[in-house]
Amino acid sequence: MKVGFKTRKLQSEYQHSQKAIQSYGTQVARKYIQRVDILKQATGLDEVKRLPGLNCHPLKGTRKGQWAVKLTGFYRLIFTVSGEQLNVARIEEVSKHYGD
Repeated sequence: MKVGFKTRKLQSEYQHSQKAIQSYGTQVARKYIQRVDILKQATGLDEVKRLPGLNCHPLKGTRKGQWAVKLTGFYRLIFTVSGEQLNVARIEEVSKHYGD
C-alpha cells in the first residue's frame, strides 16, 4: 500500500524512532513503526485484515470510514483507506483507545 500521514508530526515519528519514543514510550513507538511498515508492504486492505495479531477492524459512529489496528493493549493506530483497490492508507492518529 502507499502510505501517507495526516500530520508532519506523525510522519516524523515514523521516520525518527526517538521522536516516537518521546511521544508514546518505547513499546508503542516500536509497534507504531512496525505497523506502518506492515501497511506499506501489504497490497491492500484485504491483506491487512487477514494478518493475525493486528485486529484490523472498521470503526463506527463518528469514526465511520476509518480503520484501526492494534498497537498494544490500550493503543491503536487509526487510518483511512482509499484508491480503487483500497491500496492507499493515510495514518490519522495513534489513539489511546480506552482513555486514562
